[in-house]
Amino acid sequence: MQRYKLTIEYDGEPYYGWQRQESHPSVQEALETAASKLDGAPVTVQGAGRTDRGVHATGQVAHMDLTKPRPIEKVADALNAHLRPHRVAVLKAEEVDAEFHARFHAIKRAYRYVIINRRAALTFDRGQAWRIPYKLDHEAMHRAAQTLIGIHDFSTFRHADCQAKSPVKTLDRLDVARYGEGIEVTVEARSFLHSQVRSFVGSLVEVGRGSQSEDWIAEILDARDRKACGPVAPPDGLFLERVEYDA
Repeated sequence: MQRYKLTIEYDGEPYYGWQRQESHPSVQEALETAASKLDGAPVTVQGAGRTDRGVHATGQVAHMDLTKPRPIEKVADALNAHLRPHRVAVLKAEEVDAEFHARFHAIKRAYRYVIINRRAALTFDRGQAWRIPYKLDHEAMHRAAQTLIGIHDFSTFRHADCQAKSPVKTLDRLDVARYGEGIEVTVEARSFLHSQVRSFVGSLVEVGRGSQSEDWIAEILDARDRKACGPVAPPDGLFLERVEYDA
């Protein structure tokens, strides 16, 4: 038995999230089906994070065990061959020890949310970004976002179905930057609540469009009430970009 660490990218649009479901396609199911064909036996693939329906990844991490170890240089290619035509790709496979766990051993997760701030409809970025036609003040959004850095009770930004034991999390980074007509929100923490990043983005957009003041973000954070949260951003623009581990 050999354990492998996988780095994965996927277009989340066709899938009902990462986690396997009984009646809907998921990223986990696609990977487990491919791995089982490779190994000739059922294989469980454990991911570092459970992305929601429609959310993408450029650096998701998972692990799996194969009963028939294979040359490491062939594992990713073999999985990708069995994944076709799914919009899922294994970028890298690495041999790790049997104790490695993609979820529990992760020390940081980084997400990126992409907004296209223009009136024209999206063509190439359709399904990969949130188009907002009215002007956004990204600098006001960034200033307001800094209130959320650090250890807080994030109940306001927590989905009602969140299964985390506590709403208290430590947020390491929350930056908002403009690149031409694009605005990117970069968020980093050890772990996140269900829909936390999309809740951040939706509320910050209310500040960027001038509907709320910069101080409003601190007010709704202190409220610790989901009803105080702004509209939740759609999944289209969210990417799980990176998962980090101790060396």
